[in-house]
Amino acid sequence: MEPRATAPTPSTAPGRPVRVNVPLFAVAGAVTVANIYFPQPLLAAVARGLDVSERTAGLVASAAQIGYALGILLLVPLADTARLRRLTSVLLALTTAALLVAAAAPGVVTLTLATLALSTTTVLPQILTPVAAVLAGPGRQGRTVGLMGLGLTLGSTLSRTVSGAVTDASGSWRAAYLVAAAATAALLCVLPRRLPERLGARGRTSYAGLLAGLPGLLAAHRALRVSALLGACVFAAFSVFWAVLAFHLAASPLGYGPGAAGLFGVLTLPAALLSATAGPLTDRYGAPLVSAGGLGLAALGLGVAGLVPHSPAGLVVAANLLVVGVSSCQVANQARIFGIGREVAARVNTVFMLSTFGGGALGSLAGTWLYAEHGWSAALLAAGVCVAAGGIVVARSGQTVPSCVPDVTREAGGIRPRIPQGES
Repeated sequence: MEPRATAPTPSTAPGRPVRVNVPLFAVAGAVTVANIYFPQPLLAAVARGLDVSERTAGLVASAAQIGYALGILLLVPLADTARLRRLTSVLLALTTAALLVAAAAPGVVTLTLATLALSTTTVLPQILTPVAAVLAGPGRQGRTVGLMGLGLTLGSTLSRTVSGAVTDASGSWRAAYLVAAAATAALLCVLPRRLPERLGARGRTSYAGLLAGLPGLLAAHRALRVSALLGACVFAAFSVFWAVLAFHLAASPLGYGPGAAGLFGVLTLPAALLSATAGPLTDRYGAPLVSAGGLGLAALGLGVAGLVPHSPAGLVVAANLLVVGVSSCQVANQARIFGIGREVAARVNTVFMLSTFGGGALGSLAGTWLYAEHGWSAALLAAGVCVAAGGIVVARSGQTVPSCVPDVTREAGGIRPRIPQGES
């Protein structure tokens, strides 16, 4: 049986309730989030094809992370008040157009700018996740976020496999962008009609007011601050590893092509599937404990990658440990913040994901620079520092993460009021 929730009919649009299919949302999230990650195994091929250095080609990966962060800041808050079906259709169309421009890019500048544009508009995963979570209701948010996280993990890992295989088969990295454009365009025919018309009530807050209220949410909720900082740390480590893996595999003595780098997506499927258990574990044991376990696995993965840098089997083990560790942290962090309130679900996710992918952009940039200057070990050391910083955050947060605002749900018998904490 597919997990389903029934969306309440918005007051502004009475009619038949919308049935929300969480697996469909997860698939849509996987397809769209793939647009951020599929270029990573292609960086060496892009450098050769456009006759630029590896460091310059690495700007494409950084542009993807920066653009995603911009989209989360500028577009995701709209989901709290906008018409979701219209917003989804526009974003999918713009992403498809930018992917086609990237496929035809004559040089690295055009490719980087197109990547920045497409990653800015491919933010549907961060709209769909809060929609699914708030409709699931208390007690099931961890499980729902886990299913969505599984889709995102599969999308981010398998996209590397598909793009590497398409590049090897076609002889051109441009073909991977064409495949991504086709997959994104296909969602236009399916996804918008399966969304509720709105997540909350029709908003009276202006667009500028939505953005201006973000710092207030961060200041009001310690849970959001902890999740944002931890997300930045672990995703920086994750991005360092994946941004330089293609270069490391292509270098002597390994000498593998883009297909081998992309194959790591398939080989990390066990980790991707295992990460789905982080949701139920978070519901049962709490976010801090799951986050601590995820950090431990990520640190172990980086250690394995450093000890056996030229062993393909060792690198596969390292990648699996890193994927399950980072994904578990991500699920725990999001389950923590979605308890803040329905009317601000998209905005708290904006703050969290902005911090997370800001860390990812810095990780990609630092990783490619360190690898070019000092090699594999230096890049892994930087990733390890990020994981250690995350460990400090978890240790200081303790086993409970109370909000700075009194928890009025306890006084209300566990029923959350319509106006959430921190709402202005």
